[in-house]
Amino acid sequence: MSAALTSSQIQEALQGLDGWSVEHAKLLKVYKLKDFKAALAFMNQVGAVAEQLNHHPEFHNIWNTVTLRLCTHDAGSQITEKDLILARSIQSLSHP
Repeated sequence: MSAALTSSQIQEALQGLDGWSVEHAKLLKVYKLKDFKAALAFMNQVGAVAEQLNHHPEFHNIWNTVTLRLCTHDAGSQITEKDLILARSIQSLSHP
């Protein structure tokens, strides 16, 4: 089981995560891409990274907009280091 991070740990980590925020105890980021095809390709990239890390985000897609929410279910759906690792990995993906 993963340990939930404190608010101060999360706030400190957000300084290095461009555009990420916290909403309802989840890390949140909204990506605006060129079109649906680009959004779908990006979701597939994220999915491949998530599968490698065995830690999967919540996806929401409307045409060119992909919203990601990260939390760790085995930590009571709170934010853990697993979420920060996944967020950093997603941030490192190349996307338009």
